Amino acid sequence: MTATEPRTDWDDFNDPDRIMDIAMTDAANPNGVIHSVQDNADAIFTWNYEKGERAKLTKLYEKAKTSQWNGETDLDWSIEVDPAQVITADDPGIVDWFRNNPESPLYKIDDKGWEQVRTEGVNWRLSQFMHGEQGALLCTAKLVETVPWIDAKYYAATQVVDEARHVEVFAKYLDTKLDGEYPINPHLRLLLDDIINDSRWDVTYLGMQIMVEGLALAAFGFMHALTEEPLLKKLLRYVMSDEARHVAFGVLSLQEVYEGLNQAEILERQEFAFESALRMRDRFLQQEVWERMDIDVRAMVELQLAQPNEQKEFQRLLFSKIVPNCKKLGLLDAGDGWLRDRFTDIGVIQFENMVDTTEEFLDFDAVSQDREAAATN
Repeated sequence: MTATEPRTDWDDFNDPDRIMDIAMTDAANPNGVIHSVQDNADAIFTWNYEKGERAKLTKLYEKAKTSQWNGETDLDWSIEVDPAQVITADDPGIVDWFRNNPESPLYKIDDKGWEQVRTEGVNWRLSQFMHGEQGALLCTAKLVETVPWIDAKYYAATQVVDEARHVEVFAKYLDTKLDGEYPINPHLRLLLDDIINDSRWDVTYLGMQIMVEGLALAAFGFMHALTEEPLLKKLLRYVMSDEARHVAFGVLSLQEVYEGLNQAEILERQEFAFESALRMRDRFLQQEVWERMDIDVRAMVELQLAQPNEQKEFQRLLFSKIVPNCKKLGLLDAGDGWLRDRFTDIGVIQFENMVDTTEEFLDFDAVSQDREAAATN
């Protein structure tokens, strides 16, 4: 599949061959340190500088200006970190599935081996967070160029600063506190390529602000809940403070746009959203971890796809921010509910009535909360 060319066969989303083929093709074509993607969008100037035409975006912009933080001075990098203790608790059901299942490549793995699985998993997740944040950095810089509204350009410029800070702190944590980083997952890389490659600025919004950033907000929240490591806990809390604004920015901007699209145009956005959802789900199969540990990658992919539904709750909860935001945009039920049916197929439709991010982004504002607390002490 080439960028901007959605799949039309939606029946194979659990096919291990499809998932493995993407990873193998990517591995056979390494890009080195530099990876170039064709950007087909036009840079748009607007000579209307009147601020406040879109009041909610202006409010978001003002909040962003007062909620900046410095990764060097607001985080305590002197804290010692034991990589094996970043996350210490595992879901007993998932542990049992992998360690006590005769069909598992991890069958009867000892405690030391399981600790390595967990430690490598943390390194891998934080690495993908870092790569995803660079994707957000490029995409938001593209939005500054391509969105036609001055209020949106102002806000997007603050997000560029946010994303640079996020890349910086994740890279520093991986470099100074853990045992190195993983390369970008091929499913994530292809998704970022598609978002950059597409000429339509609203698709940049949809792919990055709604899909990638929405899933990231949920994933950061889960890791924040699982870790007691103080440096990472504060780092994630501050990143989430920014991310909630970013997702709200996408929802507020796209609501206006999608009201004016015809049915065929909406279907294209629905297909793009579902393709993005699949790629993000497939990325969490963490094939790179199994490869580094010299474990049968295909067997692990098949085993993870075959996990009982109750053990897939973590993967499903990652969509807890995406589904309500897609509903807010009218994407779930447009075109006879095409996207609703697809989200039902992959088991995430139950999140549709959760609070959308435009109503909760202020609750995530850790920077303001800490400043207010410091002022009263």
